[in-house]
Amino acid sequence: MATFELPGGLETLKQALGKLPGIGPRSAERLALHIVQCQDDWVRHLSGALIAAKERIAFCRDCGSLTEEQPCSLCADPNRDGTLICVVERPTDIYSFEKSSFFKGLYHVLGGHISPLNGVEPEDLRIRELEQRLEAGTIKELVLALGSNVEGDSTCYYLGDRMRRTGLRITRLAQGVPVGGGLEFVDELTIERALEGRRQME
Repeated sequence: MATFELPGGLETLKQALGKLPGIGPRSAERLALHIVQCQDDWVRHLSGALIAAKERIAFCRDCGSLTEEQPCSLCADPNRDGTLICVVERPTDIYSFEKSSFFKGLYHVLGGHISPLNGVEPEDLRIRELEQRLEAGTIKELVLALGSNVEGDSTCYYLGDRMRRTGLRITRLAQGVPVGGGLEFVDELTIERALEGRRQME
């Protein structure tokens, strides 16, 4: 007895959707089935939105966030505190901070964390770009807001040593961020309290 298989085009769509973060095989199949049963106009709109977003969105030349303009709206905002930079791993981490409406400084996206086992060394991250921003002499504090895991800890200690200089305060988020978790899963109140209780790096 032959086993049932999805039509080729549907299976291809399922496999593509399955590469999205947080989408398992069953969710990918449900999404694929939903999409192929939608009105043609909606599917064209979806595909057009995907292509347009990919073509128009780029990384901010200053902070590394996702933006349609250079620099991004946060870096260009004169009301932000230009003496304070929050260092995060990914552009999505910035959205988590902005939802809390508590942090009023600037950001810097590293692009990940140091992980020799996965082939990620300091030169693979945007650390040199951060040093260039510090060379302007206007930054008074770096807030290291990296993941609360082994790689995040190691990266924070590396940055603390490498960025240490006279007149620069280097702090790290207080406890409250779940160990091993990313900032995208942390609620706004927890982020606010972690910022309020940030501590000086030794």
